[in-house]
Amino acid sequence: MKVLKFGGTSVANAQNIKLVLTIVTEKAKHEKLVVVVSALSKVTDLLQLASQKAASNDESYKEIVTEIEKKHLDTLKELIPVSEQSSLLSHVKRIVNHLETLLDGCFLLGELSPRTADTILGFGELLSSYIIAEALKQKEKNSGYADSRELIKTNATFGKAIVDFETTNRLVSDFFAVNANQIVVLPGFIASTANKIPTTLGRGGSDYTAAIIAAALNATDLEIWTDVNGMFTANPKIVKQAQPIATISYQEAMELSHFGAKVLYPPTIQPVLRKNIPILIKNTFEPEAIGTYISNDVISQTNPVKGISHIDNIALLTLEGPGMVGVSGSSKRLFEVLSHENINVIFITQASSEHSICIGILNSDAETAEIAINKAFEVEIAQNKIDPCIVENNLCIIALVGENMKNHQGLSGRMFSTLGKNNVNIRAIAQGASERNISAVINERDVKKALNTLHENFFEENTKQLNLFVIGVGNVGEKFIEQIHQQKKFLKENLKINVRVVALSNSRKMHFDEDGISLKEWQTVLNNGETANQDLFIAKVKELNLRNSIFVDITANESVSKTYEQYLKQSVGVVTCNKIACSSAYDNYKKLKNLSRQYNAPFLFETNVGAGLPIIDTVKNLIASGDKVNKIQAVLSGSLNFIFNNFDEHNSFHDVVKEAGLQGFTEPDPKIDLSGIDVARKILILIRESGYQMDIESIANESFMPAECLETTSNEVFFASLQKHAAHFDAFYKEAQSKESRLKYVAQFENGKASVGLQFIPKDHPFYNLEGKDNIVLFYTDRYVDQPLLIKGAGAGAAVTASGIFADVIRIGNV
Repeated sequence: MKVLKFGGTSVANAQNIKLVLTIVTEKAKHEKLVVVVSALSKVTDLLQLASQKAASNDESYKEIVTEIEKKHLDTLKELIPVSEQSSLLSHVKRIVNHLETLLDGCFLLGELSPRTADTILGFGELLSSYIIAEALKQKEKNSGYADSRELIKTNATFGKAIVDFETTNRLVSDFFAVNANQIVVLPGFIASTANKIPTTLGRGGSDYTAAIIAAALNATDLEIWTDVNGMFTANPKIVKQAQPIATISYQEAMELSHFGAKVLYPPTIQPVLRKNIPILIKNTFEPEAIGTYISNDVISQTNPVKGISHIDNIALLTLEGPGMVGVSGSSKRLFEVLSHENINVIFITQASSEHSICIGILNSDAETAEIAINKAFEVEIAQNKIDPCIVENNLCIIALVGENMKNHQGLSGRMFSTLGKNNVNIRAIAQGASERNISAVINERDVKKALNTLHENFFEENTKQLNLFVIGVGNVGEKFIEQIHQQKKFLKENLKINVRVVALSNSRKMHFDEDGISLKEWQTVLNNGETANQDLFIAKVKELNLRNSIFVDITANESVSKTYEQYLKQSVGVVTCNKIACSSAYDNYKKLKNLSRQYNAPFLFETNVGAGLPIIDTVKNLIASGDKVNKIQAVLSGSLNFIFNNFDEHNSFHDVVKEAGLQGFTEPDPKIDLSGIDVARKILILIRESGYQMDIESIANESFMPAECLETTSNEVFFASLQKHAAHFDAFYKEAQSKESRLKYVAQFENGKASVGLQFIPKDHPFYNLEGKDNIVLFYTDRYVDQPLLIKGAGAGAAVTASGIFADVIRIGNV
C-alpha cells in the first residue's frame, strides 16, 4: 500500500484536482492507495482571517464565509455531473452552515479560544476531502472516504496537538484491515482528542497526517505531491539556478525542512523514519519529473553539501556579563524562562568563556522574551553582573546542510569567506558536533545575496555571476555592451564568469531588469525605460543588493564620479573610465581607495590612462614588487596625438579637430582634450598610483590654445574660434618644420614636479615616430634606470576604451 498526499496548490481548483484524479487512478491500477489532501489553496488563510474578524466583532467575516462557500461549490460543480450534484451541494452547504454557526458564536462572544480556532481551521480539509472523494468515485467506483478525526488521536494541545501514536496506530490498522476500497481519501491536518474534540497538527500538518498513516500501515512509500520538482539545493524563488535534489537522507531532509524548505513539513519525517519508509516528493504538474527520494539508502555524491536553506523573521537575543562566568545554571534559567513563555528557540551559540549566550527566536516572540528574561535576571542586572538582554530584530538564519560535511575540511571557512567577499555581515555562528549543519545569522536584507553567493560557490561549478549596473551608453558604452554580448558565451565556458547587465542608463532614460537585460535589444528596452534619476539609480542598486555587483561608469560626468563612495560602501565594485574621481582632491582619491579595501569592493580605473593599455596595472605591479618610479615621460592623449599627426599644410587645425571628434577620439567637449586638463588628470593619476601625493593644481599646464578658444561656451562657437586663430596654430606647425621636429603634447614628472604641454620632439626621441592615436609612456625606476620601461599602443577610440573597461570587469570576475 502507498500513501499519497496532495498539497494546497495541487488541489487549488477543479482544473488541478483533475490532474490529481488522473495521477491517483493511474497508480490505483497497481496497488491500494491512501490519499491525504490539504484544503483548497488559501482556504485555511481565509478561515483564520474569518475567525479573527468574527472575534473582533467585524461582520465582514460573513463575506469571507460566502467566498469560501462559492469557491467549494464552483469546484464541485465543475467536477461532478449535473445529474448527481444536488445532494452533494446540499452536504457542502450544511458543512458551511456549521462553520458559519461557529463564527457567529465567536462574533457574539467576542473571543476565539484555541479549541474553537482548531475546529474552524479544520473545515478547509473537511470540505476539500469530501469533494475530492466524491469526484474520485466518478472515475473509480471502488473508492471511499475516511474522517481523519476518527483515526488520529491527540492530546488537547490545540494549535499543534501531540499525537497518541499507540491509539492512532491501532485505529488506523483496524480501519484498513476491514476496508476493501482500492482508494481511500482522508483529510489532512485534522485529528481529535479521545473525547472527539477536533484538533489540528500545525500548519503544514497534512504532510504529517500522511506520514502517520504511512507508518501505521507500514506502507511501501509515502509520496508528497506538490507544485515543485522535489527538494531543491536552495529556494528556487530566490535562487534561480537552484537544482532539484535527486536523493537525500532523512536527516538531511529534516535539517532542510527545519530551515525553511517549505516543500516538506518538518515533523513529517519522524514517523516514517522509524519504519524506514521512503518519502518521494513529486510535482503534480510535472508527474514525469524524477522528484526527490528521501531514505537511508542515499547514493554517495562528490558534493558534501546537499542544500542551502534559511529561516526568515529571526530575532537574536544576547545575555552577557561577568555574572555568568563559572555560575552554574545560568543557561538553565534562561531556557526555563523561554519555555514558560512557550517560546521556541531556533538557534543557540555560547562563547567558551561563558561570558555570553546568544539565542535565535522568531521576531514575533522577541518583545515577550526580552521582558521575561530581564525580569528573571533582574537581581543580577541591578547588581551590574549581567547586562539587560540585547535584542536584534530583522535577521535571518542561513544554513549549509549535508550528511557528509563532517568528512570534508574547510567547508566552514569556504562558507564564511564567500559571504565575507560580498560583505555579508555574520552576527552569530552555530555548528553541531555532527557537522551536518553549519548555520549563521545575517541581516534579513542580505539573504538573497547570501543564498545566491553560496549556491554559486557550492553548486554551480565555480561559475561566478557578475551583475553590472552601467551608466553611459554613448560610443564607448555601445562598444562595451557589444563586446559583452559577443564574449558572453566564451567567458562562461572558459573563465567560468557569467556577465549579466542588470541596469542601463543614459542622461535621459534608465532601465533595470534583475534577471538581466537582453543585449540584443538593449537600445529599445532603454528607450522605453523610466526617466533617468541618479538618486533613484543608486537606491535601486542598494535595494536589489545583488552579489558581485559592479557599477560601471562610462561617462565624463563629475556628478556621477561623486557617487562612487555610495557604491563602495555597499560593497559594490566600481569600474570607470571617468578620470574625474581619481584626479580630484588627493583626500578624496585616498578615501575611495580606502573604502575599496574596507568594504572589499574593487575600484578599477585602468582606462583612466591609455584607454585599453595596461599602464596603471603595470605601475601597480612595479610598486607592489618593491620598485620605485622616479621619472615619467608620456604622450597620454590619443586625441591630441591624432590631431598633431594629421595637422599639416594640407589639413587645417580646425578640420583635424573636427575629424578627431567624428572618429570618437575626443571628448564630446573637445576643449577638455585641447586645454590639457585631460592629460593633466592622466599624469596625476599615474603619479598617485606611483605612490606620490599631488593635486592637479601642482601640475604646470603650459597651454598652446588661445584664451578666447578656451573661453567659448558651445562647440559651434569653439570651432569658429579655431578658424579665427588658424594663423596661431599654423605658426606652431611651421616652427616644428623648421626644427625638423614633430609636435607632441607631452606629460612629464620628475623630482616631485609635473607638467603638461606642447613640445617639439626631435627625430632621435622615442616619441617622434608615435603615429595615429597611439599613446606612449616611459617609466624610469630604480630597476629601469638607463633604458626606461616603455608601454606603447592605441590610446583612444571607443573600441579600445571599451575593451579596457571590459578587462577591468573580467579582473573582478577572476578574483
